[in-house]
Amino acid sequence: MGFNRTDSAAYLANQMAKGFSRSLQQRAARLGFSPGQFPILLELWTEDGLTQKQLLERVDIEQATMANTLSRMERDGLVERRPHPSDKRAQLIFLTGKAAAMQTEAVEAAIAADRDMFRGFRTFERELLLEYVKRILENAKHI
Repeated sequence: MGFNRTDSAAYLANQMAKGFSRSLQQRAARLGFSPGQFPILLELWTEDGLTQKQLLERVDIEQATMANTLSRMERDGLVERRPHPSDKRAQLIFLTGKAAAMQTEAVEAAIAADRDMFRGFRTFERELLLEYVKRILENAKHI
């Protein structure tokens, strides 16, 4: 009874995630962000001025990872923290002008990375794969 990694959805999903990350990394580096920062940027481009707790709920990563990522983003001039007006324990996370200005190019980079990974797929194949992945992620919420 051996383990065949090419028959393991978990193994293949991990490899696929690495591929998407590499594809985005090549484009993101010249813009000044990393693939791990992209989900946070997406949330703040949609609604600027969120708390770290709100970002955690939306991005679904570990608290320590979020704290480290936000510290790097602050260091790199992508976000700034401001005191919460009514909760002295919380801070609001805001995009800097630098991060706001890169939105169009960053989204285009992510679309291009996606397109590269789906090269050779027909439209319905891509749509089916995305539907299956969404179902798997929904199942994962209950584990």
